[in-house]
Amino acid sequence: MNNDERLLVEGILSGDESFLRTFYTTYSPYLHNFIRKRVGDEKDVEEIVQDTLLASLESLRDFTFSCTLSTFLCSIAKRKVVDFYRKKKLSRILFSHVPQMESLLAVLTTPEDELNEQLLREHVLVVFSRLKPRYQKILRLKYIEGFSVSEIAEKLSMSFKSVESMIFRARKAFVEIYSDPNSIRIHPNAPNKNILGSFG
Repeated sequence: MNNDERLLVEGILSGDESFLRTFYTTYSPYLHNFIRKRVGDEKDVEEIVQDTLLASLESLRDFTFSCTLSTFLCSIAKRKVVDFYRKKKLSRILFSHVPQMESLLAVLTTPEDELNEQLLREHVLVVFSRLKPRYQKILRLKYIEGFSVSEIAEKLSMSFKSVESMIFRARKAFVEIYSDPNSIRIHPNAPNKNILGSFG
């Protein structure tokens, strides 16, 4: 049993963001190398890494330390790679007016989803409005305007790793709000305001 890994997991589960940052900076490069051997496009690699890290955070309460944390992460990464190729084959764009959002929504939906697309659009727009302004901005730059991590780093005068880490935290916040049924309320007849287009 690795005591450092246990302390890291316990710190994350306690809600301490410093442990979350340590988790990201420690395991993100490892996962990039692991997934890069299985997926050719670097943008796809980046998305699968983010999805793997998010999925692992959701599963940490069930982690029994019967294997190393890196082995645990690789098992999740393998499933995400399989999901990636399945979704690529069965891909359908949920947001015709903002197709770049599909990669972000991959952590929330599967090809079998039967969600009403109009309500889903409204749901996502409301979730964006609930995010911290800096998270709105970085997700907009990445997923709506299509900038690479390097370009965002230059644009915001931040380091590459800092941008990667912020995108990870912003995606995590997005998923948490999206997944909480008590966090937002959408009226079926609510107007579909273009919140995505209003970010500065």
